[in-house]
Amino acid sequence: MKFDFAYQTRSIPQVIARVLIDGPSELVFDYAIPADLPVVEGCRVRVPIRQKTTSGTVLAVMPPPEQSEFAVRELKSLIDPEPLITPVLLKIARWISNYYGSSLESVIRSILPEAVRTEDNSAKTRRIAIAKENIAVGELAALEKRAPKQYLILTLLLAAENRTLPTTDLGEGSAPSLKSLATKGLITISTEEVRRDPEAAETIVASKPLLLNDQQQEAFDYISKALATMERDGIDDLPGDNPPSDHQKRETAPKPFLLLGVTGSGKTEVYLQSAQATLDLGKTVLVLVPEIALTPQTVRRFKARFSQLNDQVAVLHSNLSQGERFDEWHRIRTGKARIVIGARSAVFAPLPDLGLIIVDEEHESSYKQENPPRYHARDVSVLRAAFEPCVIVLGSATPSLESWQNTLTGKYQVLRLDKRADAHSMPLVRVIDMRLEAQKQKGQVAILSDRLRNALEQRLAKGEQSILFLNRRGFARSLQCHSCGHVCTCPHCAVALTYHRTDERLVCHVCGHQSIVPRKCPECKNPGIALQGYGTQKVEEVLRKVLPEARFARIDADAMRRKNALRDILKNFKSHKIDILIGTQMIAKGLHFPNVTLVGILNADLGLHIPDFRAGERTFQLITQVAGRAGRGELEGEVIVQTFTPHSPSIQFARKHDFDGYAEQEMEMRRQFHFPPFGHCGVLTARSTHERRAEFTLQTLHLRLKERLPEGVTLGEVLPSPLIRSHDQFRFQITLRSHKARPLTNHVQTILQKTTLPEDVTVVFDMDAYNFS
Repeated sequence: MKFDFAYQTRSIPQVIARVLIDGPSELVFDYAIPADLPVVEGCRVRVPIRQKTTSGTVLAVMPPPEQSEFAVRELKSLIDPEPLITPVLLKIARWISNYYGSSLESVIRSILPEAVRTEDNSAKTRRIAIAKENIAVGELAALEKRAPKQYLILTLLLAAENRTLPTTDLGEGSAPSLKSLATKGLITISTEEVRRDPEAAETIVASKPLLLNDQQQEAFDYISKALATMERDGIDDLPGDNPPSDHQKRETAPKPFLLLGVTGSGKTEVYLQSAQATLDLGKTVLVLVPEIALTPQTVRRFKARFSQLNDQVAVLHSNLSQGERFDEWHRIRTGKARIVIGARSAVFAPLPDLGLIIVDEEHESSYKQENPPRYHARDVSVLRAAFEPCVIVLGSATPSLESWQNTLTGKYQVLRLDKRADAHSMPLVRVIDMRLEAQKQKGQVAILSDRLRNALEQRLAKGEQSILFLNRRGFARSLQCHSCGHVCTCPHCAVALTYHRTDERLVCHVCGHQSIVPRKCPECKNPGIALQGYGTQKVEEVLRKVLPEARFARIDADAMRRKNALRDILKNFKSHKIDILIGTQMIAKGLHFPNVTLVGILNADLGLHIPDFRAGERTFQLITQVAGRAGRGELEGEVIVQTFTPHSPSIQFARKHDFDGYAEQEMEMRRQFHFPPFGHCGVLTARSTHERRAEFTLQTLHLRLKERLPEGVTLGEVLPSPLIRSHDQFRFQITLRSHKARPLTNHVQTILQKTTLPEDVTVVFDMDAYNFS
């Protein structure tokens, strides 16, 4: 970070502001604060740089240096009258910058979305006409005779709710009549803000709180007690005249709760009633969900429960338009919205009086940001709960081993829901060995085993619904020549192109490159080039042949390109207009359909055999979550898992719904190799269009990192990334491990700051990495 002074020949000011300048480079300058500007930390300001004016964010307000040869230039003006970044969020920004090794400017950009930073955006307004009260009958009668158009407009206004209508609803050419009515004092013309509501088209049916079972009630009692304790013994009540320190706040905050509940155990109902308890205390609620696709469903559940507060429920995610994001963000900041629901970036929602944070499916890797700043929203949520302070609930049927270890060491308090909320049994899970199925098919890879096909036919005959899960989209995973072995690969990435039947194209799932399907092998010209493997499109085609009478729908990234496509398909599935739902991990969690009695998991091994120490954990979580979609109603559920490695611990423990058993054996392996949660893991990656240059740069960094390596830090060797080439760039990486995070991050950042990199080489550091490809 660069600190500097923007000088001009003036007297020394009483107070200066340290300003982070907007832009790609992290420039920080000090400016004098004019006496008439109420500048505080977190304000957005306009400042002079050389001969132009730019915008920035105030990081600190402080006295000027005691001695200076030159005085400091003055701020130009305030962009907003109030600070847009709260003191807590500013502290979190500094923590993220230090812990993850990200630039402070990139963190500020995450906290203040572009729609808020850009001065071109503003609230949408409309003109409204308001009829005055107590208009005499004689006035109306006279108006009806002399000006029938004015009389019609006034009659419409008097019949409207609150005697108010938008001027656009009064017909074209109404402006002269409105002007005349305003001149006569019969109406007033005003301007009001119009909310761009992303959920405006949704019809919400109100719901009532459900009766909690014993385990739900016990969990709710713990949460509500913590909320009441926070209200009674709040941080503002700490003794002394000085403001509380961060350490005092963390000491006052209650332990995070880990709500460990099997699928269908009613975690959402606990969330809803905890949110109500928070609102009753006059506090606000933040709800995080792992996928944008799950946000509309969660919004509907909260709006249904808090139907009387619909205008106070806001959503934040990247699928919003700039106008929608601008409106929602400012509704949150001003306190008009008391409940915020969103994906990863919603962790920075500027909620006042925050009382409760809920992180649903806390184990999901999508909470980890893969671009700068590479924060983990779950961990930042825990930090924010300590800084505010407020209550935080992390919910999952398959918690991350990091969170589970925190319960074992006493940092978190675990709340268990071991039974389904409706007292129904967990679904029966059957594991099918696809090696035996291949023998039946004489070596051919079967998409559907005999057992799964028969089960689908039985459910269809009974009028019950089924879900088929395959975590690979497209029609076939590759196109390969049987003669010479050539595979059609992406010219920009080191991956095979996936065949998509719908578009008749070969598509790269890394960079998006597309090409036409060759009729002959590009290498040997043999026409025998054939498709290998299968994806969701292939499954759909096979099912239409096997079960022609069934009604199908497919949910994956290709089928969900149209806005609201997911919402429409799920609505049709809920109303039984669809018999079989085929999808990727978009359907793996959060869905509640009581008529689903069968779940088929195809090729459960897909994520099991990859170079990632979390591969087994992710497979266990995914199978458990998908299996939980079955048997959530009155009818019993069945899950059929098709796999070529049936004896894998991930599959066997998932078959028994045994999280404790899986966690025990997996954590023993992690402990032996000092992998998380028994240490921190960072990845340093160099990428360049020149392979040798990227490798040489990382080898140079490796030598410098090895010098004065902090105690407890383990430095790996320079190796090609599992995905050696992506987007025309070659990639090499070093893995570093340490029991403590700060020494590792500080050492890497120190070396990077002292090293001049070649222009065409990019080096990035990912602390607590989740992606090793």
